[in-house]
Amino acid sequence: MEETSSTSISSQKSTQELAMEGQKYLEDTIESAFQILSSLNDELCNPNLWSSSSSPHPNATSSDTTHQFEMGGAALDEARLRYKSSVAALRSVLAAIPNSRKAKAYDVDPMSSDDLDVEKLVEQASALRKELENKNRHLKNLIDQFRELITDIASWQSPVSG
Repeated sequence: MEETSSTSISSQKSTQELAMEGQKYLEDTIESAFQILSSLNDELCNPNLWSSSSSPHPNATSSDTTHQFEMGGAALDEARLRYKSSVAALRSVLAAIPNSRKAKAYDVDPMSSDDLDVEKLVEQASALRKELENKNRHLKNLIDQFRELITDIASWQSPVSG
């Protein structure tokens, strides 16, 4: 029931908010996994924790060794619980993302932001085409006037025969 309530709460969030929440849970998962590995490494590197039946140190008692094992095991168990919890939270966020996208699709605005962006770009392209046509027309008029001017100058410079 907890997972369902977290999913329904998560589905009310935007995809970006879910992504940020998911990133936090992913970081927690990685940190917990690192703690698991560190705890395992500590246990494997500590010969006192390898066997509870024999003591490598002559002064260590059986209860000392058991106590050290429980301390190492507790850290590992805590890291495992944190890991499982963060993985479950991460899964619920990942499951909520498609629901968030569906909810966004059913918002009051029938057009998505991508559709609006495309529409704006199409309008802008159309406006730029019209502006380009006007400038091309103006440029053609200037070129025609320039040709007439060159023709007039050429006729003034030509010797008059007669």
